[in-house]
Amino acid sequence: MRMGGTWVFSRTAVGFEVPLSKTCQSQADGHSLMFLVTRSLSLVKMSGHTPSIMRLEQRAAEADHIIDYLKQQVQLLKEKAKVQATVREEKKLMVENTKLKRDIEQLKQTLLEKEKNRGVREVSMPTAGDSSVQCASKPTPPQPSSPARSSTSTADPSPKNSEAKKKKPEKKEKGEKKPAAPQEEAKVDVSRLDMRVGRIVTAEKHPDADSLYVEQVDVGEAAPRTVVSGLVKHIPIDQMQNRMAVLLCNLKPAKMRGVLSQAMVMCASSPDKVEILDPPSGAVPGDRVIFQGFPGEPDKELNPKKKVWEAVQPDLETDGQCVATYKGAPFQIAGKGVCKAQTMSNSCIK
Repeated sequence: MRMGGTWVFSRTAVGFEVPLSKTCQSQADGHSLMFLVTRSLSLVKMSGHTPSIMRLEQRAAEADHIIDYLKQQVQLLKEKAKVQATVREEKKLMVENTKLKRDIEQLKQTLLEKEKNRGVREVSMPTAGDSSVQCASKPTPPQPSSPARSSTSTADPSPKNSEAKKKKPEKKEKGEKKPAAPQEEAKVDVSRLDMRVGRIVTAEKHPDADSLYVEQVDVGEAAPRTVVSGLVKHIPIDQMQNRMAVLLCNLKPAKMRGVLSQAMVMCASSPDKVEILDPPSGAVPGDRVIFQGFPGEPDKELNPKKKVWEAVQPDLETDGQCVATYKGAPFQIAGKGVCKAQTMSNSCIK
């Protein structure tokens, strides 16, 4: 470098040295020291900040991942809350529907009672009026017969009348025995059981028994029936809600721990396992279960003294394909299919 009128040489970046003038040597040394100090400080700053920046970037990326995860969790919680709210609303609506059906049935009964008290029977039963006319016409034939009897009584002696009187009660007794004979001759088979498809609307635990459920079941009638079942140990309560089943509907109602049970849920049963019979798809509450080879109408109510259920039950079982049967005839819904257990084959049905 040139200073004033003379040339001055200093240490270059290449690595060799050149002589400096005595007048500018100290000044050049000062400049070079300042350059080295500033460069080293900048390098120190750069070396000190790079790891902290990397850490900040890593933490920022982790924070983004955490925020995304939290957003997903919040969305899942919102969806679960919506599902739970809909389930609760459905349960409330079902309970309200059952209450409304009960109220309607009670109102119908009160209206019928009021109509009976007001004498509306004569007006609302035209067919019964025809039958009453027939009934009125029936006693007319004995009226002409009565004079015939009187004529015979005048012609015949009194002992014949006494014999006729004796014969008449005998005929009545025979007439009474005739309707009793078909009852005795009535076959004890599955056709006497009133089995129907039903939908368990609600089920809850019995207030006084830990092993019993109290269910409200729609069997195609104006109001649901109350049914008590000992299924707590075998079927969870959530699997009892709003499900289809097969019910025996003509058992005599009986109280179970203070609650009147009006039907029985049919199940495939073993000492260790119980499964509710499933009707075929498309079946609706009120559909009757029929059996090929066993025609006939069921009893209105099974007489416990005759023990029809006890005689039929041993022949109720599932076959090798889990189909419910009676003596080999499947539980069938006309035009819709057969009733089955889920997994239990060759098991008795109760």
